[in-house]
Amino acid sequence: MNTDSNRVPRLALSDGATIPQLGLGVWQIPQGRAAELVGEALRLGYRHIDTAQMYGNEEGVGEAVRRSGLPRDEVFITTKCRNDRHGHRAAVEALEASLERLELARVDLYLIHWPQPSRDRYVETWEGLIEARERGLTRSIGVSNFHAAHLDRIISATGVVPAVNQIELHPWLTQDALVAANRRLGIQVESWSPLAAGEILDDETLRSIAQAHGRSVAQVVIRWHLQLEHIVIPKSARAERMAANLAVFDFELGVEEMRRISALNRDRRTGPDPDDF
Repeated sequence: MNTDSNRVPRLALSDGATIPQLGLGVWQIPQGRAAELVGEALRLGYRHIDTAQMYGNEEGVGEAVRRSGLPRDEVFITTKCRNDRHGHRAAVEALEASLERLELARVDLYLIHWPQPSRDRYVETWEGLIEARERGLTRSIGVSNFHAAHLDRIISATGVVPAVNQIELHPWLTQDALVAANRRLGIQVESWSPLAAGEILDDETLRSIAQAHGRSVAQVVIRWHLQLEHIVIPKSARAERMAANLAVFDFELGVEEMRRISALNRDRRTGPDPDDF
């Protein structure tokens, strides 16, 4: 078993739980391959798996965790409430269905996947997540793709602050104002599409920094996220890339290198704007 899992830092959440800072995202991994690929990730040393109801692969994730032989408390599992299950009762029932597919008694983190402001049900959905936590169906609750105004609204309505906000974040979309708003509220920032869906891998600045360290561009960008204290969940369906993404704890980027990477921001999204989706 790879010992890199012991080197992945765990970040404290505001509710007293902790989360491995580096994990594996499984978006677009088909159900038929999920058990195999997640199982390989666990063998490599990953201890944080990020899935969602919309991904259609929760069964495979759960199977991999059971087959791994690892104690349940050693593997952090996130899933997310799908967009057609907004509403208090629907969000709770959706998590109950996820737990059946995962064959788990609880998940570690349950997120609202998208706020969908045009439907205007994310406050009552958040109330459902609060109930789910109170019932022990999930250890922690949070949101995904929430802008600052969405956060302010659910907190004002319920008094409950999300533990995590998972947002698109990479060197071309640094979201500085939103990151700062999350920090002020004590919300951990989690980066999805941390490599901009691979679009940044040919960036000359990143290639220069990677060459200086004898690393890949992907490793440099993951290291940038880690040093900014983001939670980061790169996705890969190849074992060698999973291993490379995990091998980022034996080098460090300098202050000027961090500044150069952050200066690449273009406010460019690879996914939709949460206000319009």
